[in-house]
Amino acid sequence: MNRDNARIAESRALVAARLESLRAQFRAIVEGSRWSTDDDEHDPEGSTIAFERAAVLSLARDAEDEIRELDAAAARVASGTYGTCERCGSPIADARLEALPAARRCIACVRMR
Repeated sequence: MNRDNARIAESRALVAARLESLRAQFRAIVEGSRWSTDDDEHDPEGSTIAFERAAVLSLARDAEDEIRELDAAAARVASGTYGTCERCGSPIADARLEALPAARRCIACVRMR
């Protein structure tokens, strides 16, 4: 396995573990609320169960998106285009790829947004 594949695989494993943890949290919230008769929507003492569910679901969606981006990066490695900016065709700095293994654009092109 080359360095790029290893970097992507390592990041993907971390994100997959985070996603599984978030899914477990969501299941625990749902299970915990099943046995509760509290009116959490009108409780002035803190966040609601609905808010907690929404927050965990949002984080899980972000992790799913990150996995899709890492899978796309792995496909770019296979096709030989990994590390090349998809906008300008310049090389993406190794430091950027180290920090963001799924990066599609170089720093200059990202700044142009």
